[in-house]
Amino acid sequence: MKITFTDASKSEIVGFIVDEGGKLPAAAQALDDETGGLLNEAANSGRFSGKSGQQAFVVLPKGSSAKRAALIGGGKAKGRDDRAWERIGASAYKAHSNSGFKSLDLHIDAADNAARTALGAKLAAYRFDTYRTKLKTEDKPSLNALNLVTEDTKTAKTAFKPLDAGADGTYLARDLVNLPPNDLYPASYAARIEELAEHGLEIEVLGEKELAKLGMNSMLGVGQGSVKESKLAIMRWNGGKDGDAPVALVGKGVCFDTGGISLKPGAGMEDMRGDMGGSAAVVGAMLAIAKRKAKANVVGLVGLVENMPDGDAIRPGDILKSASGQTIEVQNTDAEGRLVLCDVLWYVQEHYKPTAIVDLATLTGAIVIGLGHHHAGLFTNDDKLSDQLTAAGLAEGERVWRLPLGPEYDRQLKSKFADMRNIGGRAAGSITAAQFLQRFVNKGQTWAHLDIAGVAWVEGEKAPTDPSWASGFGPRLLDRWIADNYEG
Repeated sequence: MKITFTDASKSEIVGFIVDEGGKLPAAAQALDDETGGLLNEAANSGRFSGKSGQQAFVVLPKGSSAKRAALIGGGKAKGRDDRAWERIGASAYKAHSNSGFKSLDLHIDAADNAARTALGAKLAAYRFDTYRTKLKTEDKPSLNALNLVTEDTKTAKTAFKPLDAGADGTYLARDLVNLPPNDLYPASYAARIEELAEHGLEIEVLGEKELAKLGMNSMLGVGQGSVKESKLAIMRWNGGKDGDAPVALVGKGVCFDTGGISLKPGAGMEDMRGDMGGSAAVVGAMLAIAKRKAKANVVGLVGLVENMPDGDAIRPGDILKSASGQTIEVQNTDAEGRLVLCDVLWYVQEHYKPTAIVDLATLTGAIVIGLGHHHAGLFTNDDKLSDQLTAAGLAEGERVWRLPLGPEYDRQLKSKFADMRNIGGRAAGSITAAQFLQRFVNKGQTWAHLDIAGVAWVEGEKAPTDPSWASGFGPRLLDRWIADNYEG
């Protein structure tokens, strides 16, 4: 969908935001006067009161500049925040996307609000129709142009530019998570990442021979039951000062997770196509960072594997030697994401000495029990980083909630035979998973772990900005965090 900012109305549908309990805005009142009171009649004859989510439609007389007018409930004006403007844009798009009309104007006075409204509409316009071969014309969106009518178009365009880049990152993350595992496996995923070089990212992909030489046996152990070769994909954006240490983003990329020998139940296993949601967040964030030409040095690393129950797969009881030299007793092969991440965490510290690391993973079902589908779990060794990520999440609507770390949880990882085991028992499952990762974070290294298992994909009722099974959680949060804290 094409999004533009203009100071004049020109589309087939023209929309106006009406405050709850308020009067028609000036532009709507002018059209109402031209049409003999049709807009006020539509507002007063039904149950339209301007509440959020409400809309009233008016067929305009022949000769009018538009064919239809829409009154869009904006809710209470006091306290209307960025999320509210995004919902307004999303709701307006969804109401008219299949209307048969091709263009929609939305009158929004303030430039920043117009930019957020445009973002909401763009997020709502996402579709994943790659594998549909029998879609009828009437099932495809007709709306392909959105014009935000605002006086200060220059400011609106400037405000929308970084939001647009973040939305592109969200689109990419959604696409990656939605793709089926027969089309998205480590090698094909790495090939998709290599295509991002056209945006100025430096890409490097390591295969199993290189990983074995590095001693990344923990990550390789997860993938050894699959015929698909494991890969480590590295994306570098050099937008900051030469020689400055980068910010590091690390993602779990288990392209499909059967659970391995500790096989998952069959019901719902198809959702494990999304077990690479952490890596999708990192890849999407790197695209957003590159598209807006961020003035920061950022490196993104994703460990790409399949976890399959082949005759060569790792078994409960196996002991793996990680790249850090620490040994891990595998007690459950379905606790595999941490086995991937621990080696990638070692690699990024060894080769890039980052100023801060944030890793993301659909790591534990326990986080869904604890936080549901509304927050990602945040674990960190740094209070300042916690505050930064929390603020970025609130700013972009991708919220995180901090949970504790501590030696009392760490003791649950004791093993009889190795330096640690890969599970900590039933209690505090998300915390012990984070404790496991922290064992691979060097002393003095600023680090945070985001468990996104509850937010990477969501079934059931969702926000109007989130029309897809895959939410695309992460790129806008990470991009905002870097913009606010690592750029001048």
